[in-house]
Amino acid sequence: MKQMTAVRMALCSLFTALIAIGAFLQIPLPNFDYFTLQFFFVLMAGMLLGARLGALSAALYVLGIPVFAAGGGISYVLRPSFGFLLGFIVTAFCSGWIMQHGQRKWKTCFLAVLAGLLATYGIGLAYKYVILNYYTGTEISFSLLLLSCFPLDLPKDI
Repeated sequence: MKQMTAVRMALCSLFTALIAIGAFLQIPLPNFDYFTLQFFFVLMAGMLLGARLGALSAALYVLGIPVFAAGGGISYVLRPSFGFLLGFIVTAFCSGWIMQHGQRKWKTCFLAVLAGLLATYGIGLAYKYVILNYYTGTEISFSLLLLSCFPLDLPKDI
């Protein structure tokens, strides 16, 4: 395992700050909600810092700085969308791992982004399903939940 140097700590902190700032860089879309630049910064953290430091940057944001796009605080954990934030940690790790083990070409970058997208949505939708069905009592099938993200959320992140 590599030693955590001052440069690595600074880069990790920088990406943690960028992810936090990305929550407030909101781009409104007509007839839709807004989207933020968090996902972009999470992918960049993984792809540029590597799996371990990228995941650490995302984890510091999610677990250490309770300031999110729609509010903050410990109660945010019970929001259905919190799973997407947890997915950011795995996203940064997966995209970083692919970049570390592949050649620096567009195909590797594409696979890293695709893996990150799948990690974010896989964890986010599973968490949302559990919170909606078992915590809030809003019964929804997983297929309907999956269908609900396609016209709004997924195209924005792609």
